[in-house]
Amino acid sequence: MKNTALTHIHESLGAKMVPFAGYNMPVQYEGVNAEHETVRNGVGVFDVSHMGEFLLTGENALALIQKVTSNDASVLEIGKAQYSCLPNNDGGIVDDLIVYRIKEEQYLLVVNASNIDKDWDWISSHNDLGVEMKNLSDNYSLLAIQGPKAVEAMQSLTSVDLSAIKYYHFEVAEFAGIEHVIISATGYTGSGGFEIYCKNSEVEQVWNRVFEAGAAFGIKPIGLAARDTLRLEMGFCLYGNDINDTTSPLEAGLGWITKFTKDFVNSENLKKQKEAGVSRKLVGFELTERGIPRHDYQIVDANGNGIGIVTSGTMAPTLGKGIGMGYVTTEFAAVDSEIYIQIRNNKVAAKVVKMPFYKK
Repeated sequence: MKNTALTHIHESLGAKMVPFAGYNMPVQYEGVNAEHETVRNGVGVFDVSHMGEFLLTGENALALIQKVTSNDASVLEIGKAQYSCLPNNDGGIVDDLIVYRIKEEQYLLVVNASNIDKDWDWISSHNDLGVEMKNLSDNYSLLAIQGPKAVEAMQSLTSVDLSAIKYYHFEVAEFAGIEHVIISATGYTGSGGFEIYCKNSEVEQVWNRVFEAGAAFGIKPIGLAARDTLRLEMGFCLYGNDINDTTSPLEAGLGWITKFTKDFVNSENLKKQKEAGVSRKLVGFELTERGIPRHDYQIVDANGNGIGIVTSGTMAPTLGKGIGMGYVTTEFAAVDSEIYIQIRNNKVAAKVVKMPFYKK
């Protein structure tokens, strides 16, 4: 079990620690609902240093990224980031990731913790272009400072105008007394804020300064459980739940990051799938009766026939109702379709809704 550079701090704060993607991670501090609320209305900090970072450098770096990712990275300017995925050869997804253009011929790929080795091997196997690849995952830390008060709370730590960094843009600048920090207007919560990339040797200073600067704004440490409820209220996919090696980007509603203006791994087959239409779709649903949907619960029709499976589910803290995502056959994928979630012996009524569930 690996630790992050901040594990000792989480333990000293009384966090409940759990194994996650091979790391010892804080799942909660004061409780999921309170932490969720802190991020929705104030500002909270996640240690997500378990995430992976690959640096790709060289004149063919873009060509390699274009080959292995579904989105069109050629539109990226320096200082801009892009959500994308790595398609496999079988119509599924190796991983979803964020691509950052750092310099003219340098890109940072940020991948999921559980897929670091798999992604590295996959991208390396397609690197016949002489691109220099560095796996920085074990040397870098990542803090997600999230919530509507994040800009105001963090402004004293940098000379960069944080309010001017647009969504999915970033700056490399001094932050919390550390040089060359990536300050990225990204995150997994839907409540605004930043993700801060720095070296493991620097992150404790950054953490301490962040909490000093945010004290007047009620800043709190937040665990992975609230990260999950926050992302689910936004309808953001979680790799391993909502997308995996067997789900196509088109089934998962990720057609918007699947650009057929270029050739990429398995693009021909995905293009055919788009033209033919998919037989199942990932949808969001709300329970119209009491209950909490959970991963792998069956989705059925009014007669109890299986029509799909729940991939993520929770009692949404902001909404006060059971919500979830799941794959259903296309005939039940339209908004307002009536479906049922099999919760033990009960068939609990639900309806398909447009995501995100949480509207600001």
